[in-house]
Amino acid sequence: MRAGDSPPLAPSWLRPLMDNVDKMPKAYLRRLPADVRTMITAAHARATITGSRRDAAVLVLFSGPPSDQPGGIPESADLLVTVRSSTLRHHAGQAAFPGGAVDPGDSGPVATALREANEETGIDPGRVKPLTVLEKVFIAPSGFQVVPVLAYSEDPGPVRAVDPAETAVVARVPVRAFINPENRLMVYRDARSRRWAMPAFRLNEMLVWGFTAQVISAMLDVAGWAQPWDHTEVRGLDEAMALVGGEGGI
Repeated sequence: MRAGDSPPLAPSWLRPLMDNVDKMPKAYLRRLPADVRTMITAAHARATITGSRRDAAVLVLFSGPPSDQPGGIPESADLLVTVRSSTLRHHAGQAAFPGGAVDPGDSGPVATALREANEETGIDPGRVKPLTVLEKVFIAPSGFQVVPVLAYSEDPGPVRAVDPAETAVVARVPVRAFINPENRLMVYRDARSRRWAMPAFRLNEMLVWGFTAQVISAMLDVAGWAQPWDHTEVRGLDEAMALVGGEGGI
């Protein structure tokens, strides 16, 4: 499976995204200043040369009815999102797609994404239809090169936090909640990184930011699902977390 492939496994309401996945790389970076893009490119090159770059994959799982309904995105369409345990050393309390580092026995990014999703959420891989592998995204702070695996399930079955020490919450979040302009803002990690402010989503008591929000925002843009929203609302991470009443929990 190559980036841009689109087997006829997706419902028609997902076609606007499937037909435009080749535009994702530019959409990831569109709101970053040129010098920040240069810094990311340089960090990627250093990680590649030093061998410190690590490969990973995440499952970007859409669920919903197999056919179109009036109004475009069906009300029941959702995305599978987890929240990492607040006790973890790295990325504690952060919303994320299920996924993780590649294991030597994995046959490729699809296998990695499905294995990790099963370990984190208990989802049955047999219910999941992988659709396409998106372009790799390098995450400079962690050194991970992440492959998002876009997938669909009409009914993913029960999901849960398999290991509370690793995952605090597993949620199927309505796609329309991400589209809602009132749920969108820009977030930066700390005062030194204000120029790195990127799209985020506040959903009840969950704040989706960082790499996960970057992917979701890019998908909304390339699929034409995004609605005009206030890009001038820029907040630090701590302030944004306080707005949703927790450390990424739901």
